[in-house]
Amino acid sequence: MAPAQPEGLPAPLDGRLPASAAEGSAERTLSLYVHVPFCAVRCGYCDFNTYTAVELGDGVSQDAYAADAAAEVRWARRVLQDSGVDARPLHSVFFGGGTPTLLPAEDLAAVLAQARESFGLAEGAEVTTEANPDSVTPRSLRVLAEAGVTRVSFGMQSAAPHVLAVLDRTHDPDNVPRAVAWAREAGLGVSVDLIYGTPGETLADWEHSLRTAVAYEPDHVSAYSLIIEDGTRLAARMRRGEVPPVDEDDQADKYELADRILGEAGFEWYEVSNWSRPARGADARAHRSRHNLAYWHNQDWWGIGPGAHSHVGGTRWWNLKHPVPYTNRVRAGESPAAGREILDADTRHLERVMLEARIRDGLPVAALDGDGRTAVAGLIADGLVEPGPALRGTLVLTLRGRLLGDAVVRRLLS
Repeated sequence: MAPAQPEGLPAPLDGRLPASAAEGSAERTLSLYVHVPFCAVRCGYCDFNTYTAVELGDGVSQDAYAADAAAEVRWARRVLQDSGVDARPLHSVFFGGGTPTLLPAEDLAAVLAQARESFGLAEGAEVTTEANPDSVTPRSLRVLAEAGVTRVSFGMQSAAPHVLAVLDRTHDPDNVPRAVAWAREAGLGVSVDLIYGTPGETLADWEHSLRTAVAYEPDHVSAYSLIIEDGTRLAARMRRGEVPPVDEDDQADKYELADRILGEAGFEWYEVSNWSRPARGADARAHRSRHNLAYWHNQDWWGIGPGAHSHVGGTRWWNLKHPVPYTNRVRAGESPAAGREILDADTRHLERVMLEARIRDGLPVAALDGDGRTAVAGLIADGLVEPGPALRGTLVLTLRGRLLGDAVVRRLLS
């Protein structure tokens, strides 16, 4: 069961945004997120807005999804234009899910073509698709690359079969290196996603997963701690005592191990859960996920698809969650948004602190209010903030600070 939809203001059926959304839009980047809500099997830990074929029932077809997503892309362009928001080529495009590569590569290419036609792509735009290692072939990856996709993010999660079993991951671990090699042959950048802290995963298991991932020579690694969400199969198994609860101290040890092993392999952390390898002879930031950085810098993005969230100039909205009512709205030429909220100055400040404190580029100390600036000295003394950057005007978390990031933010906002 997915989490409840946020509460907010009603969303107008014409989708028009308030005048405040257009203010300063020329100085912000614009990204596109395309949610593909289909999975072959629902993983036991997942509470994302995804559906298997059995769960969908009548009224929605994977075969028609690309056309519906492309229709919302066209809708997005019209709404932004009618709302006076500056036209900008897309800084990044991200196909997420679900499993985007369950759709034929030609379908993803068609949605990207519509995005290019409606908005254009900025020079050097980053275009990413998530992928299950079992759901790609050499041909599908070539089609994606030829369409303009620049990188693929594989859901590896773990190299230990018993850990994958607890997570209900069904992919063959041996397919990960094959998929990475095929992506390289197609000229795509590669990221791998890992999860740590699964019940039954030892420190040795986690080290094996890290070293295995490093051996594949990706450009980028994401490592996320397992969070047990209410309503998932894994949460139910935990309540029944079938698996032990998550151990926060164990997760902290595994985070520190990830930072050490990835650092030794030449990766640099640039966000609490993300590491990238500097490009040889190029910008050291070249392999950072520019799409995710757009979120952390609170830029503009439009979310396409059921349940997708969007943000433009302090106005945030979210689409209807189930694919059937979403599809009906899109085909009727109406906004598929379920609700929206307009962020006030205090909320925008809070979110800026929360987001920019997570990244290596750091949070400008000048962006803090008086109490927040006063708190910086104590954070340095407690080993949570790097002293050098702070004295030069930027708050950057230490390794300990990354482990205690929520506490740091609370002190900055108190």
